[in-house]
Amino acid sequence: MPKSSKKQMYADEMKIVEELQKNSKESIDAIAKRCGFSRQKVWRNIKRLEKNKTIWGYHAVVDDEKLGLRRYFILIKRTNKPATKEKIDYVITRKLSKETAEIGVNVECSYYVHGSFDWLICITASHLRQVKKFCEAFNVLFEEGYVANIQVLEVIFPVEKNGMNNPDIDKIKEFFPI
Repeated sequence: MPKSSKKQMYADEMKIVEELQKNSKESIDAIAKRCGFSRQKVWRNIKRLEKNKTIWGYHAVVDDEKLGLRRYFILIKRTNKPATKEKIDYVITRKLSKETAEIGVNVECSYYVHGSFDWLICITASHLRQVKKFCEAFNVLFEEGYVANIQVLEVIFPVEKNGMNNPDIDKIKEFFPI
């Protein structure tokens, strides 16, 4: 039997990744069945994707409100002042994330982005006070003229999260007059 082409191997991997993104807790047998592959093929592909770090990890999609949390997006615009190696290492090692966990802020995602802002950080916290402390800690860290603007956006209602539709989607109607 001839080996699959690189194009076909990539397509097969993407099928498996899509299934994992829908439900990473699903059994390998169920994923294999939905993809039309053997269990061994799915297992080999998953292991290869984990080894080459295409798959970084797995997580549960949770209802923040039921955990007493709110979700916020922090948008940061930096100045043109070059950052020092120490400041960059501080970000890379996620030291700020570890320190702010002590005040009740969980950094879920952090992205260096292109656009009107330079950085986007997604956090959860139980109170806006904690978010303000997070922003203050960020400003203290970069107090030497690195930050031009910080904006905080609070998530009012999650319609979709990590590719999963909100199971209580009908509640969004409460936010719109009919």
